[in-house]
Amino acid sequence: MDDLVDTIIEDPRWEDFGLAALAEPAARAALGALGLPPAGFSLALMGCDDARIAVLNADFRGKPQPTNVLSWPSEERGAEVIGAAPDLPEPGPEDDPAFLGDIAIAWETCAAEARAQSKTMADHVTHLVVHAVLHLLGYDHIEAEDAAVMEALEVRILASLGVSDPY
Repeated sequence: MDDLVDTIIEDPRWEDFGLAALAEPAARAALGALGLPPAGFSLALMGCDDARIAVLNADFRGKPQPTNVLSWPSEERGAEVIGAAPDLPEPGPEDDPAFLGDIAIAWETCAAEARAQSKTMADHVTHLVVHAVLHLLGYDHIEAEDAAVMEALEVRILASLGVSDPY
């Protein structure tokens, strides 16, 4: 079985944490909940620190501060109608899976949020990976109706992984 997630470690704390081993089932669960075959897709996940994600956040969103997770879909997949699910991408063949996009996740912000929310780091990071994969698939939470759709899907996916409702 090929990996769905190509994990790139920039901050060694993510290696010690086991980011790759945690991200793979989280991403697979997100795709599976939508009826998408994980073997038909790929994505890249970078485990970095707050300094690196602050630069990325400034460059891509004009917000020069750290954040927990960022995602860059390989193409626009957002829903045409507020509150509707986006059109899902077509899988590629197993030997040339369709690329969904890139994700970056920051150590210090994730660790601080997990502590502040009295969650395990593993549960919090699992949630953020699921959340970011849904962004790659076109889900968003800018409008309240879209947030309700995305959050309900996140809760269902996380429950399938044994993670409590983060909301």
